[in-house]
Amino acid sequence: MVSTWLNSLTSGTPAPVVAGYIGGGTSGSATSTVDKIPFADDSISSLAQGLSVAREGVAGVGNSGTAGYAGGGYSTSTTVDKWVFAGDSRTTLGTGLSVGRGQLASMSNSGTAGYWAGGTASATKKNTVDKLDVSDDTWSVLGTGLSVALRLLAGMANSGTAGYVGGGYNPSTDNVDKFLFSNDSRTSYATGLSANNHGLGAMANSGTAGYFCGGAGATDTIDKWTFASDTSAALGTGLDTGVEGPTCMANSGTKGYICGGHDGSGYVDIVQTVTFSDDSISTLGITLSDDNGFAAGFANEASLGGP
Repeated sequence: MVSTWLNSLTSGTPAPVVAGYIGGGTSGSATSTVDKIPFADDSISSLAQGLSVAREGVAGVGNSGTAGYAGGGYSTSTTVDKWVFAGDSRTTLGTGLSVGRGQLASMSNSGTAGYWAGGTASATKKNTVDKLDVSDDTWSVLGTGLSVALRLLAGMANSGTAGYVGGGYNPSTDNVDKFLFSNDSRTSYATGLSANNHGLGAMANSGTAGYFCGGAGATDTIDKWTFASDTSAALGTGLDTGVEGPTCMANSGTKGYICGGHDGSGYVDIVQTVTFSDDSISTLGITLSDDNGFAAGFANEASLGGP
């Protein structure tokens, strides 16, 4: 990604930084704000350009080193916004999701494609999986969608290998669907999570493991999915604060971030982390720009092509 960095110098555009982004969501009404957390110092600020339209129940994918995307929204949005990481400027894709829907999941195969899965459109749950080719921002719809039509589900990915969609409501399930990125084929794990769950978030330490965090009833549970064996187990120590509807993203090789959500009393602005080396949990001193839940999360990760 040296060329991206050099181009930013010659154009006068700030060089991209490795960082996570939290876009849209709700604290009772939909927001368009996008918060950014640079991974080098865990500071936080809000982008000058947020979502093109305020919306909740959004899902995000990151093409590390290049751009991040926030797509869909409750209950029938097809809109997909794109932020170029060098300068954090936003455009809106001319063609969005094939079916407008919110409360959906997403998976990022950085450098190749992003996926948006499931969700709800006017109270109708969907099993649709839309695929975005990030080389030219063109779309296709997978011939094999989710094994069950679901909303309030979560997705994460072992970039370059496979993506996973877990939990969801129709009714609440512990199922996990796996999509091989080589051919987009699907395998389903009927008891993938430690319990039936929905309204959860997910993130991945690409190459090692994924994490499904929080969920229904503001649970503090974290299920860790080991990629080598496709097995999962709940961590002995859960979140500091149990939340439903958190936004998750990760800096693979270092740690993951669980942002906001509803703690059972109201939406919160806290940022919790999982350190991947020992799965320890902590709560950062920073806070989101507002109490927030059900937002999109995506990241520019150093290990996946970021600067």
